[in-house]
Amino acid sequence: MKVEPIGRIQAQWGEGPIWSNGRLLWVDIEGKKVFVSDPEKNEDRILEIGERVGTVVPRKSGGLVIAGDNGFSFVDLETETVIPIADPEPEKKPDNRFNDGKCDPAGRFWAGTISTVRKTGDAALYMMDTGHKVHLKYANITNSNGLCWSTDTQTFYYIDTPSKKVRKFDFDNTTGQISNECIAIDTREIAGSPDGMTIDSQDNLWIAFCRGSMVLCFDPTTGKVLENITLPVTGVTACAFGGKSLDTLYITTGQFKGLEEKDAGKLFTVQPGIAGVPSFCYAG
Repeated sequence: MKVEPIGRIQAQWGEGPIWSNGRLLWVDIEGKKVFVSDPEKNEDRILEIGERVGTVVPRKSGGLVIAGDNGFSFVDLETETVIPIADPEPEKKPDNRFNDGKCDPAGRFWAGTISTVRKTGDAALYMMDTGHKVHLKYANITNSNGLCWSTDTQTFYYIDTPSKKVRKFDFDNTTGQISNECIAIDTREIAGSPDGMTIDSQDNLWIAFCRGSMVLCFDPTTGKVLENITLPVTGVTACAFGGKSLDTLYITTGQFKGLEEKDAGKLFTVQPGIAGVPSFCYAG
């Protein structure tokens, strides 16, 4: 499989790709930007957010929703203004910010925080319902990262990066409740740390390994590695399926200080031979 850098953007720390309405949404956390990219036209819209933004999702009624330094916010695409909604971790946790997130099949926005000073157990996973109320879903974590749902909506997968494990929960799509936690995949013997994650149409998990220079595909029922996509950079952060047939895997990367890697921070693509599933919009 041929891995290629695309586009003109070179982010400080690219993250959070999601394909929506013929465009790829992604972020530069440290650059405090959201990108709306059209790979076919090689066009990029750059939104200056004014805060570190860990994740972005489309909103069904128009515009975007982000989670960043200041919690959850709407982004008006016409005026490019950021409209705060809610912050579950205000002044009491100044060293935390929001990190990765996605919407579930019912249109609720899930996003978790990261302790930037690596304080074990100080971060958490939250869910913002369609009425804009924020609920604590999973506590005592350190770096909330990749998350996704099975195609039948009955299983939720989740990564707290320092644990190097992919957790699996039963998921109730009607209520948003998670239960019966267990470990689906243990990556402690794999180089790098599990970061962003997506799922394909066969319910296999594709996980970016930061400091591991790769994206691995796993069968979550056995934990077996099915594919290994190697990249020429160290900071491999997240991945998402996109394109007209959802058969292109877009991979975000970041730049590590002190490492001279000419393509670090760029967006990469590869054709893995399988399609993904459509993303979900925030329904509130």
